[in-house]
Amino acid sequence: MRIKRPSPVFGGYFVLCCLFFAAWLTHPAPVHSTFALMKPVPAVADAAKPIYTSRFASSGLVDFVHSSAVTALPDGSLMAVWFAGTREGAADVQVRSARFDAKTGEWGAEQVLVTRDSTEQGTRKYIRKLGNPVVALAPDNRLWLFYVSVSMGGWAGSAVNVMVSSDFGRQWSAPRQLITSPFLNISTLVRSAPVFHADGSIGLPVYHEFLGKFAEYLYLSADGEVIDKYRISHGNNSLQPTVVPLDGQRGIAMLRYAGDTHHRVLATRTEDAGQTWSEPYPLDPSNPNSSLAAVATPEHGLLVALNDLQEGRFKLSLYKTDAEMADWHSLRDLDKSPDPEGDAFSPEAYKEIIGKEFRDSSGALRQPLEAQFLNNLNGRVCKKQGCDFEYEYPYFIRSPDGLYHLVYSWNNTFIKHVTFNEAWLAERAH
Repeated sequence: MRIKRPSPVFGGYFVLCCLFFAAWLTHPAPVHSTFALMKPVPAVADAAKPIYTSRFASSGLVDFVHSSAVTALPDGSLMAVWFAGTREGAADVQVRSARFDAKTGEWGAEQVLVTRDSTEQGTRKYIRKLGNPVVALAPDNRLWLFYVSVSMGGWAGSAVNVMVSSDFGRQWSAPRQLITSPFLNISTLVRSAPVFHADGSIGLPVYHEFLGKFAEYLYLSADGEVIDKYRISHGNNSLQPTVVPLDGQRGIAMLRYAGDTHHRVLATRTEDAGQTWSEPYPLDPSNPNSSLAAVATPEHGLLVALNDLQEGRFKLSLYKTDAEMADWHSLRDLDKSPDPEGDAFSPEAYKEIIGKEFRDSSGALRQPLEAQFLNNLNGRVCKKQGCDFEYEYPYFIRSPDGLYHLVYSWNNTFIKHVTFNEAWLAERAH
């Protein structure tokens, strides 16, 4: 029998992959910077007044919208990003953005920020679909956008793309892909807020869904080049880490649980600014395999937004906990279905309920959209069994003025933005 020899091209490629993989595993450990901490917030005249407001950041009336993120800009404005298209994973999905004017208290019109075509042109690769954008302003005032793309297969075949802006989002660099794996550079996804280090380097929480479900901490240079990566979790049960620094060295990662044992939020800790992480362990709140978000408070505690449910995503809750995550207090249900079990409503009953919710958060610029929004519900939300409520994928920041900002998917039809301050938190604690 004649044995067919591999082609020289294949053999050369195999050797090159082996050399690259060996170099990846044996490269020297980098000098690792401490976490950068937020500067003290200056006193604000009306800081003693409780503030809690909600409004919609998006304005489209047709597309499925999901996976939002937000960042604060130096002039007091905000920038939010999310993906929108006919459905998750559709070829027409775009990354969109909008800006919040702090003076008017209104979100402006949404803009298209990234498309499949623009990603293909920047990366020079075929792009099948887009997803999960995150945005953050670095201490040097450069604006960073990271987002997911897939060239082949499903989300397990993802890569992370990056764009940067030096003028607060007016102009952006061309997209490029981060090289995060020696094996075809696939199966890296992003969902949670980047973390900045004292020397300007960037910590990017990422996760994998190919041959396991686990989290990692990408360590990037101040210019967005991959320096190293550190495993946060192992196995097949954790996704979408949200990392919260507590001081220069200590931090917490909270993980979405995707296994069959705990059905609770997982947590792990670092004592060396993200280089090593403890074994993940379950916390008190339930987690129905859903994304969550957390942010630190000045009192060294945490605020956590999550679907604290056994099943479903029909309620999004806000909790406060200590740095040890042993003492949990429910502050508010941010949004929830009127049905305690999350059961579907008839279209007629649903329109009445969701119409009021829309008016409560629409603001002056979006108020005229109510009739068209309600007319589109049958195609966007309602199914044969009825119409469901769904609130999910929170993203949390604390802006330099001391305000907390939370964005999340509101019934997959709008991106909702909630703002509150320390005075409101103090009021809820009593």
